[in-house]
Amino acid sequence: MVLATPASTHPLADILTRLEQGGALLPESPENLLEVVGILTSYGHVLDAYQRNLTYIAEHQFLVLFPFFKYFNGEVTLQKLLKHWWHDRLNYEFAEYCMRGMFWHGGTALDSYLDSPEFQQRVEQVLAAKLRGNLMMEGLNRLFPDFLPEQVRLLSYHSALGQFWNVMSQMFLALSDRYERREISSIKDVVDHIRNGLVAAAAQPITYAVTVAGQPYEIIPKSAGLQFLMDTAVPYVEAVFFRSFPFFGTVSYNAQAHQISAEQSDFNYGVLYADPLPVGGAGIPPTLLMQDMLQYLPDYLQELYLRGPRKRDDLRVKICLSFQKSMFCVTTAAIQGLAPHPLDTADPDQQQTNRRYLEQWLDRMIDSRLLSLN
Repeated sequence: MVLATPASTHPLADILTRLEQGGALLPESPENLLEVVGILTSYGHVLDAYQRNLTYIAEHQFLVLFPFFKYFNGEVTLQKLLKHWWHDRLNYEFAEYCMRGMFWHGGTALDSYLDSPEFQQRVEQVLAAKLRGNLMMEGLNRLFPDFLPEQVRLLSYHSALGQFWNVMSQMFLALSDRYERREISSIKDVVDHIRNGLVAAAAQPITYAVTVAGQPYEIIPKSAGLQFLMDTAVPYVEAVFFRSFPFFGTVSYNAQAHQISAEQSDFNYGVLYADPLPVGGAGIPPTLLMQDMLQYLPDYLQELYLRGPRKRDDLRVKICLSFQKSMFCVTTAAIQGLAPHPLDTADPDQQQTNRRYLEQWLDRMIDSRLLSLN
């Protein structure tokens, strides 16, 4: 595509040009392709497990105040309990960490609905059924009338993120299958696959219902108009890829230290910014994800990692680097899918609009890991 607009003076002008020409944030190379597909294969398996657990919690642990067995997905056995105690399991805590990131940052149509009178009315109906005959819960609700509705909001995010990850896990596993069939041969192919998957699922409704005493109760009905792309995918990118939370132990939460911005919108602790070196350290949440993905790495990706001088000693760091590369591909797909005009347009005015749009994204990535990965 020949651009009618002049050359950009943006600090990331080379990457901007690549985006305008239909490329990705991550440059093309055989090794990048192998890393991205391999890590997304592992991530697809992990996300599938995460989404099943989030959905189980939302639907079957509804307002269980002490959910000791919420990570068991309804199957509690001695063998599973021993594995749980020995920590021979997936770290479902990380799924809830991401969910709470979305919940805390909010600012979406889902967030607005959860503050609406319609939601409050539906919560009152389900609470009336759930608390009937339970004197302790009824007393708790009278003493703290906002507590249980807030738990329902949190469970709504469990369900919404579970639905989002269900689509994404299938998308990543389908990418792996296509790669094995040699249908994926470039980073551009990866981005196209993800973008097409996002567009295909864009209008999929986000709903949430629970069953209490044999009676179904809709908490997020289809009529609320919540959809996959704008109400789960975009908020997820914003909350997890860009903002996230400061990691305990790496910065001071003391307000006088000024190590954390007072403005929530200025947070840049997401996956696109994270330093891979602390991964593996205690108290760093992404360590849990890296550990889980370690269990599902394809053989070809493990072989690539073992060629390095440290072999297995820095596997989690290597996984983190590959994961960041893959998330820049996912971000590229989101950028392309949300562009105001097709990126291959020949109209000068549309090209200029697209450039301003792309520069806004790149402005946020100047301090990210993008340059180091390029």
